[in-house]
Amino acid sequence: MIHISSTQRVRALPHVLVRELDGESILLDLDSECYFGLDTIGTYFWTTLCQSTSTEVAYHKILETYEVEAERLRHDLEYLIDTLAQHGLVKIHHDAERS
Repeated sequence: MIHISSTQRVRALPHVLVRELDGESILLDLDSECYFGLDTIGTYFWTTLCQSTSTEVAYHKILETYEVEAERLRHDLEYLIDTLAQHGLVKIHHDAERS
């Protein structure tokens, strides 16, 4: 399982096409032709993760936005990141790596 950290960030892979419609998103893996759907909250998580300098920064931003228990959010966000990574939709970069 992925752990939220100040030394890692999440980025979409180049072969992933993202389209948003009415606040929801579809992530299409152009290599496998499989897609992954996100509801409005999942879309906000996705956008925040991809635009943040680290998963920890994203976590704190989401925690400020939604009324949720901190540990519940941590678990849900780690689960989402892990699921996206397992499906080959994102890469987790660490400070020592180059994008």
